[in-house]
Amino acid sequence: MATAETSNVDQLSFEDALKRLEEIVRTLEKGEAPLDQSIELYQEGDKLRRHCEARLKDAQARIEQIAFGSDGKPAGLKPFDAG
Repeated sequence: MATAETSNVDQLSFEDALKRLEEIVRTLEKGEAPLDQSIELYQEGDKLRRHCEARLKDAQARIEQIAFGSDGKPAGLKPFDAG
């Protein structure tokens, strides 16, 4: 049961997608939605989850950390390495 706001998941900000995903989880946890609506909500939730994961990966890729020289002073920036 996608609303006009969430019909295009790719256009949502991370915060809006996460908020909608939390709403879906609460609705499904209550167990009060009919089966067809539950399936639609689950599918929408899966799209939102994948969207949020992609946004987090993109953000992580843009994070930079300060590189320190041998003297201990900042020497510039280098790409974030999660490993």
